[in-house]
Amino acid sequence: MNTARFIVFAGGECFLRFSLPTANLFHGNRPHMHSCRFVLAVLAAALLSWPLALQGQRIPTLSPDLAEVTGDRVRIIVQASDQGLRNLIGRTGVTRRQLTGGAALEVSRAEFERLARDPSILHISRDLPVVADMAVTNTVTRAETVWQGSSTLLGLLSSPGYKGEGVGVAVIDSGIANHKALGKRVVARVNFVSHEPGVTGDPFGHGTHVAGLIGGDGSAASGVTKAYNGGSAPAVRLIDVRVLGSYGMGYTSDVIAGIDWVIANRKTYGIRVINLSLGHPVVEPSSTDPLCLAVERAVRAGIVVVASAGNYGVTSTGVPVLGGITSPGNSPAALTVGALDTAGTVDHADDRVAPYSSKGPTRFDFAVKPDVVAPGTRVGSLQVAGSYLAKTFPQWYIAGTGNNAYMRLSGSSMATGVVSGGVALLLSAEPSLTPAQVRIVLQSGARFQHSSGLIGGGTGGVDFAQSLTIAQQGLVTKLLTTVEELLGKGSGASFVDRGTLIGRIYDRSGINLLGLLSLGALLKQADSAQPGVLNLIGYSNPLAETPANYLVWGDVAGWTTSYYLVWGTSVQDPSGQYLVWGTSADDGDYLVWGTNTPDGTR
Repeated sequence: MNTARFIVFAGGECFLRFSLPTANLFHGNRPHMHSCRFVLAVLAAALLSWPLALQGQRIPTLSPDLAEVTGDRVRIIVQASDQGLRNLIGRTGVTRRQLTGGAALEVSRAEFERLARDPSILHISRDLPVVADMAVTNTVTRAETVWQGSSTLLGLLSSPGYKGEGVGVAVIDSGIANHKALGKRVVARVNFVSHEPGVTGDPFGHGTHVAGLIGGDGSAASGVTKAYNGGSAPAVRLIDVRVLGSYGMGYTSDVIAGIDWVIANRKTYGIRVINLSLGHPVVEPSSTDPLCLAVERAVRAGIVVVASAGNYGVTSTGVPVLGGITSPGNSPAALTVGALDTAGTVDHADDRVAPYSSKGPTRFDFAVKPDVVAPGTRVGSLQVAGSYLAKTFPQWYIAGTGNNAYMRLSGSSMATGVVSGGVALLLSAEPSLTPAQVRIVLQSGARFQHSSGLIGGGTGGVDFAQSLTIAQQGLVTKLLTTVEELLGKGSGASFVDRGTLIGRIYDRSGINLLGLLSLGALLKQADSAQPGVLNLIGYSNPLAETPANYLVWGDVAGWTTSYYLVWGTSVQDPSGQYLVWGTSADDGDYLVWGTNTPDGTR
C-alpha cells in the first residue's frame, strides 16, 4: 500500500512524524476532503502541543536558584504586566501580597511548573528570607563638624550647622521602639511582616539600634554612658517600616511592599532616604532581582537608598571571601555601605575595613561594590529592653535601663545607619541634591582605604563635612581655589558600575581625570553619568597612578602571581589559605561560585 509520510518541523526541530495511506487522501485525482480535514486536525493538535518557545511565545525567565524546586510548596515572586497580574490573581487563591509590577505567591510544585510555562509572566524569583546585617563615630565621620557649622572673620564664607532638619528617613527594618533618644521624632509606623501582622514595636531590637545611629539625640545618654553621643543626623524625622520579625527574619516580598509604601508616601512624610540594613544572598542578576528592581523604583522617585554590603567577608574559619555582597546591596542604584573598624579611636591611621564586611565584585554582574565604608564595629547605640538581642547577647549591653538603655553591635547594618544619617545632613544643607549627586559627593569626600581597594572599601571611609564642601563647591554656593581646599583628605573618586569598571580600570579607559572647574559639570550630569568610569577630581590625583591590581583589589593583589586578577584566580592569603570566591548562605555554609572551596582545597 502506498503511503504519504508527514514530518512537521518547528524552530529547526522535528516535533511530529505520521503516515497516512494515499488512498485515504485522494479520491481519484482530487484531495479527499475528510482526510485533509483529519490531517489539518492533527496539525492543529500538534501546534497546540508545541513548547511555547517554539510557537513564538516567550516563557518566563527563572532565577537560577529555581532550576530545581524541592518540597511540596514554594514561595515565589512573579513579575508580569498589569494585565498578566490581573489574570494571574483572578485564577489563583494563593496570592500572598500584590507588589508593584508583581505578586508574591505560595504555590505547590505543580502550580509552580504551570506558572513557569505561562507566557503572561515575565520572570519568577524565589521569595527569599531576608535577615538583618548586623562614640567615636560622629567624630570619625565628621558629622559633628556639620552640626556645628563653620565661621570665619566677620562671618565671611561661614556655614550654618545642619542636623538633618526637614528630612525624613524610612528605616525598613525590625521596627523602632519608643526610646528616650528618639523622643517623638518617629512620625509614622507601618508593619509589613506577613507572619506577624499584629506585632508592634521592635521585639528583635535591630531596627531601633539602627535608628539611633541615623538620628538619635545624644543628650539622652548624658550621665548614662559616654559610648553614645547621638546619631549622624539628630534632627531627622524617622519613619518606622517594619519588615523583619521578632527573630530578625522576613521575606523579600515584605521588604518590597515596604519600599513601595515609602515611594507612595514620600511626599506626606518628606522621605528623602531609605535605610536597608538587611539582605539576602545574591541568586540572580540585579536586572531581574525583584528587590533590586524595587530599589531602582525608589531611586527614580528621588529617594536615596542606602543599603548594607553584608557581613560575609570571611568564612567561619577566617578565610577571606571575595564577592560576598548581598542583595539589594548589589543594585547599581543603591548606595552600598561596608563596615569600617576604627579601633575605637579618632585617628584615621588605624582605620581598616572590617574583615567581616562583604567585599565585591557582585555575583553575576561583576560590579564594584561597596560604594563607601563607615564605622560599623562595636558601635554604641540604642537597646530595646527585653528584645531578642538584649536577652540573647547580654554581653553587648553598655548602660542604662528601660527606654534609655544602650548596647554595642557590629556589622554593615550599623555602618549603613551611620551613612543614612550623613545623607540626611547633606540633604538638609543642600535639598536640591539628587540621589546620583549624593553618591558623587559622598564618594568623593571619602578617605580611600588602600589596603582594601575598591572592592573592599569603595572610595573609602565617609567624611560628611568634606562631602558637604564638595557639594557646595559643585553647586557654586561656596568658592574655593584649589583641589586641596576642596578635597582635603578625600579621594576625589566617584563611580557607578554595572560590571565594566574593573576591566576598564585595567585598560585605563575607565579613568577620567577632572579639573576643579569640571566638578559642576560632573554634578549637573550625575543622573546620566556613564557607568563603568572612575571619575577622579584633580589632574594629579594619586589614585590615577596606582597600579590597577592594587587600586581594585588592595592587599589581595599582593597575594597572587596574576597581574590581571580575575574571577576564580587562585589567591592565597599570607597564611597560605586559598581565598573563597563566592557568597554566604545560612549557617556559615558558603556558596562557592568561583574555583575555590571554603576549606582551601582545589
